[in-house]
Amino acid sequence: MAMTDPIADMLTRVRNASKAKLPVVDIPASNLKREIARVLQEKGFIKKFVVVEDGKQGILKVLLRYTKGESAIQGIQRVSTPGLRHYVDAAKLPRVRNGLGYAIISTSKGVMTRPRSPQGKRGW
Repeated sequence: MAMTDPIADMLTRVRNASKAKLPVVDIPASNLKREIARVLQEKGFIKKFVVVEDGKQGILKVLLRYTKGESAIQGIQRVSTPGLRHYVDAAKLPRVRNGLGYAIISTSKGVMTRPRSPQGKRGW
């Protein structure tokens, strides 16, 4: 059976593994999921990730990060879904957790996060 939202599946697997305090989570690999994992690693939410080729699509093994028994990922959610896409102008992106979180955005130039400006003001 085909999966309708593989990104939501990835986020659910990561969320469930972090709540269960598992050290590693296995996710079916894709290029978009690799890029999301790369951004999560750059921002310090996961320790690292490895793609294990299994002859099919591969497995993305994600090593989760914990500090003093608490997961680095405190909340994770999917906003734009295949059934309801959200297209937003760059200047109108909302702040995540009042500036304490990150939004991972898929653009025509690839997957990226909304950077913070030096003075803490909104903007790209």
